[in-house]
Amino acid sequence: MSPTTAPDTLPISISTTILKLLLPHHRTTDQAPAAAESFPHQLRQVSDFTRDGAPIVFTLPGFPCKSPNPAKVLGHLPDQGERLSLSFLHSLCTEIERSYPPGARVIICSDGHAFGDLIGVPDAHIDAYADELRTVIDQLGLTNLSVFDLRDVLGDLPHDTKRAHLHKRYAPTRDALRAEVRTDDTTLALYRGITRFLVEDTADHTGTRSALQRECRQRAYGVIQRSRAWGDLIADHHPCSVRLSIHPQPIGTLKFGIRLLDAPDVWTTPWHSAALRRSDGTWTLMPRGKAAQLGRLIERDGRPSHFAQD
Repeated sequence: MSPTTAPDTLPISISTTILKLLLPHHRTTDQAPAAAESFPHQLRQVSDFTRDGAPIVFTLPGFPCKSPNPAKVLGHLPDQGERLSLSFLHSLCTEIERSYPPGARVIICSDGHAFGDLIGVPDAHIDAYADELRTVIDQLGLTNLSVFDLRDVLGDLPHDTKRAHLHKRYAPTRDALRAEVRTDDTTLALYRGITRFLVEDTADHTGTRSALQRECRQRAYGVIQRSRAWGDLIADHHPCSVRLSIHPQPIGTLKFGIRLLDAPDVWTTPWHSAALRRSDGTWTLMPRGKAAQLGRLIERDGRPSHFAQD
């Protein structure tokens, strides 16, 4: 390899190696496995870091708060599902460091405050959830991870004021979003998935199911608006980062969907479920009610943690 070609080709080779480490965890609705070369956006972004010999920075919007439905989760604070997911992300960074010594880090962009009013979760619970994420990261020594939320941007302003600021500055219009849902299959799948979660997360509805579904369809637009706004805010504050997503993403798009833990449904997350340790030692996620039928409740530090099969 000549000296003139080495600076250009070496970062690309390293970037391909790094992306191959992510591919086994790719969360997508596409059926066929894809090669690293099918992700040009991520290869370019990773190459920007490797070319400079800098640690790769990933941003992951998610870890907002626990579902408000007690049939799905063990409480409003992070539990074993979050601990396992955070540990996985840290280990992925460690694995990258073996191939690329500057390593990588993941910024958890906790987005609960962006749409807490739309999903029926008190802001105090959202604060407590994000604070506990930071505590878990510190206790487990997950030095490759950090947490970023609206408090890092807008400080101690009232939560409604923060949401209004976020929405006004970044959110797409509802009409534009409706048009996108009608014409784009990926956005339609996201809209349907969020609507389903909103229906499942509503534990105290007293009307008909059809009325609840109509209400949740409207709220789903608001959740997507705020989620888009949060994503644009992250891009402003972390402009060079590689964008990960907890939602399934098509191959080759700007976001790389990543699966945190095994689950029968690609939409399942630790904050919408409980963790179950199977009898063979492997872990999976499922609604609390189902996990309780399959295993016994395990507590940690005086709080419900997960379920375990004997």
